[in-house]
Amino acid sequence: MVPPDVATTRDPGTKASTEELSSADASRVHAYGETFRFTVVDRLGIWLSVRQVLRWAGDPSGKTIGDLGAGYRAQLTGALLDRVALAYVADVSLAPEVVANPKVRAIQGTLPGSLERIPTGSLDLVLCVSVLEHVGDAPGMLREIHRILKPGGRALINVPSWRGKWFLEFSAFKLGMSPASEMDDHKMYYDVRDLWPLLVAAGFRPSRVRCFAHKLSLNTFAVCDKEDQ
Repeated sequence: MVPPDVATTRDPGTKASTEELSSADASRVHAYGETFRFTVVDRLGIWLSVRQVLRWAGDPSGKTIGDLGAGYRAQLTGALLDRVALAYVADVSLAPEVVANPKVRAIQGTLPGSLERIPTGSLDLVLCVSVLEHVGDAPGMLREIHRILKPGGRALINVPSWRGKWFLEFSAFKLGMSPASEMDDHKMYYDVRDLWPLLVAAGFRPSRVRCFAHKLSLNTFAVCDKEDQ
């Protein structure tokens, strides 16, 4: 069923993204890419992520997707938007052109709490790319991903690994080629042995989870299929 035609929603009491968020677990004020220009390193990382997602997403034509922690301009959603039926795009703040797109249902607020406004079992595909490491309640985030997926739906999750931590921090703190504020916002890094148990605890069956290192083992990627009912 197509959701109500609401262009954007915010957490109750949440003000503009430039102000302090009211939620107790809020640690971010700006979305990724809102207050800085992407460097060559940033653009390469985005390109590699898009390529990996497209490899595992299958044909998105006519599907309802969710891009959680999408970034201010939601580049990943933009790569799929011409083919999908509808996209839920969630972050603390989103660009006006993203919110205005008729195919987008924009959810502006903190994660994972703001995801409660996505109906249970409504999404064919959920993308959570380089987001989980910024979330204080990672188990809660993964439970929400499992909840909003349709039976048979797929979640694609990318996180930096512990090996990636060194490269990310060197790039940000020493070379200045990545935004230091993003690295300072990291709560955790995930190898396969860190991420896999959280996915299973969130409700995904071990037989439906593929979790592996990629990007020269600087990242961990998970393909999680929700069990058919």
